[in-house]
Amino acid sequence: DLYRKVFVFRKDPSNAYVVLRAQLEQPLHNFTVCLRSYTDLSRPHSLFSYATKAQDNEILLFKPKPEEYRFYVGGKYVTFRVPEGRGDWEHVCASWESATGIAEFWLNGKPWPRKGLQRGYTVGATAAILLGQEQDSFGGGFDLYNSFSGELTDVYLWDTGLSPDKMRAAFLSLRLPPALLAWKSLSYELKGDVVVKPRLRE
Repeated sequence: DLYRKVFVFRKDPSNAYVVLRAQLEQPLHNFTVCLRSYTDLSRPHSLFSYATKAQDNEILLFKPKPEEYRFYVGGKYVTFRVPEGRGDWEHVCASWESATGIAEFWLNGKPWPRKGLQRGYTVGATAAILLGQEQDSFGGGFDLYNSFSGELTDVYLWDTGLSPDKMRAAFLSLRLPPALLAWKSLSYELKGDVVVKPRLRE
């Protein structure tokens, strides 16, 4: 149970990452991914990387610079411009639905204008899911200068688009619906210089 704990990626740049194991029975037509990060990096870094054999950027949450997030589905991406962080935790949720191609992005409990992405696409189920590195091949192909350094917590993946109430609940760490990946019951493996520590503050 990772309640009130964090993954600390200690080095910059780094070859460290965390492998997450999810039981996906079928491909995804909708999903929501949420996580909380704390870093002082100004270079590009990967937060959440979900690769299939066919597509290395099947789902990717990537931060190319402090005032921008990129949200990839099936190798295509949309950009969300954000205020530069003030050296605090940032909570992001990104959701996508195949039927409309609508991509939602929430930062610290607030929605950004929705964008269109990969309408009619299907996200493959046989996936390598990693925190802290961006995959350029299935489960590997890392660029150390896209690695994450800092702290990550509250990682979730759902096979549905969350309602606005639930998006806000995720930001506030309230009760959430059952998930494919849930922080409180996460199946994970640490690779390289990454450690689990208690959160320093709420």
